[in-house]
Amino acid sequence: MTTENHGTSPVGRTEGAHTALQTRPSPQPAIEEVAESTTARGFWTRSHRAGTLFAVLGIAAAVGFGALAPSDQDARFRLSESADGFTIPIPAAAGAIAFGVLCAVAGVLLFTGVTRRFFGWSVGVALTSLLLSFLCWQVAGETMAVVTVAQTTLLLSLPLILGSLSGVLCERAGVINIAIEGQFLAGACAGALVGTLASNLWVGLAASALAGLFIAWLLAIFAIRYLVDQVVLGVVLNVFALGLTGFLFSRLMQPEQQTYNNPGTFKEVSIPLLSDIPFLGPVLFEASMFLYIALALVVIIQIGLFHTRWGLRVRAVGEHPTAADTVGIRVNRVRYLNVLYGGLVAGIGGAFFTLGRVGPFQENMTDGKGFIALAALIFGRWSPTGALAAALLFGFAEQLQIYLSAIGSEIPSEILAMAPYLATLLAVAGLIGKVRAPAADGQPYVNR
Repeated sequence: MTTENHGTSPVGRTEGAHTALQTRPSPQPAIEEVAESTTARGFWTRSHRAGTLFAVLGIAAAVGFGALAPSDQDARFRLSESADGFTIPIPAAAGAIAFGVLCAVAGVLLFTGVTRRFFGWSVGVALTSLLLSFLCWQVAGETMAVVTVAQTTLLLSLPLILGSLSGVLCERAGVINIAIEGQFLAGACAGALVGTLASNLWVGLAASALAGLFIAWLLAIFAIRYLVDQVVLGVVLNVFALGLTGFLFSRLMQPEQQTYNNPGTFKEVSIPLLSDIPFLGPVLFEASMFLYIALALVVIIQIGLFHTRWGLRVRAVGEHPTAADTVGIRVNRVRYLNVLYGGLVAGIGGAFFTLGRVGPFQENMTDGKGFIALAALIFGRWSPTGALAAALLFGFAEQLQIYLSAIGSEIPSEILAMAPYLATLLAVAGLIGKVRAPAADGQPYVNR
């Protein structure tokens, strides 16, 4: 039903929309009530599932990593940039066992419900303990420069953070964005091309955002207006972006690189005083400009979605568009705008590959990072902070793969590369907690 057919003024209807949506119970309490009722009937809750998982993994880590780690060597973790900086030595075998036991204890506390109110923190403690148990085994006899690992992790996570934020904006409004990869490619290519022609990195960054916006505009037009299947459409747009950027690269940017494909890169931004803070300073306050953009967008989108009237409307459209339309919200307009916002963010993420990292554009240089961002979105439960945490996990897994290969670990790098995707599968399967997309995600809406 359209706004014009309701018989009341748009102003009155909009005010009624705010009242109705603010008083209507959100879906989350309903989910919690279902969880409580299933507990009463004897079914397993997310605490039972997560507790069992971490208890088993913790015991396995204590036994397995503890047996494999050499008992006469230390795993050393250096917390400063200098080679002679503050270092924490941990006996490899004892540390692997202790952290494995800590993971198991956290799992038991989760299972019994003692830490149910702090579910997220408990899962974080369990995951961290499991990781440290693994590192005690792998880093035995070596020194891990924690600051360098953290810096590289953030660098590798940046496009994933921006891509998953783009997905949050789209899917919270009910539009599936499979085209993040295409938006990355378009942003990377446009940033390098326009930045070179204008001899200005900021102009290149603006061009990247507009290129992502263009792909998002195509997504919005065909998905919302012409009701094309959103998954198929996203795949088609990715292929379109790959073909277009490949054509520009082979015919224009590669033959005349100095003229069309030499934009340079943004320098790191160091914040005075804050960059001198031990450990955190070099990691957070002496970093790429894209890091500050990404973190600022996480905060802005998190507050906007969950603490503003705009966010209330977006979530209403993504959960129950018919009800939102009934109270006067223009469903498709909200969807159009959110998809376009998402395109701008993903375009900036694409700019990182060229203007933020290497400079020149290379064909298919995003290498599937858009799909990894989509996985981070799901693992992060369609929330900005969750997407940030998931992106950092994926970035750390990639950095860990690089580090362990450098020190000659016997673990195949392919196994390490699989870890984030296995974690995503566990999350989607509900072993750590129920993952629920917005109810109307991917469902076109036709005004009646």
